Amino acid sequence: MRRLTPLILFLVPVLALTAAPVLADREDHDRARKALERGEILPLSRILDIARADSDGRVIEVDLDRDDGRWVYELDLLTRDGRLLELEIDAASGRIIERDFDDEDD
Repeated sequence: MRRLTPLILFLVPVLALTAAPVLADREDHDRARKALERGEILPLSRILDIARADSDGRVIEVDLDRDDGRWVYELDLLTRDGRLLELEIDAASGRIIERDFDDEDD
């Protein structure tokens, strides 16, 4: 048992750190699912259709956040010419709030 104690003391924090992102992803998924069930947001498939209609880019990342009391989808798209386009879309209405190329000055 004495030989296992140092190993256990090492493994417990390591396992806890590796599990944290998985738990956070699960919480984000549950939060988004509940908002969809309550009718507070549009389904992601609809948001992706809106983004594709706006841009010829390929979606590489999607986040759903609360911003000033409203749900906002934040999408990163890689355009055909290799630029990174960031879109903010109102999750309830599907209206594009902001569109910004990452290489442009704010």
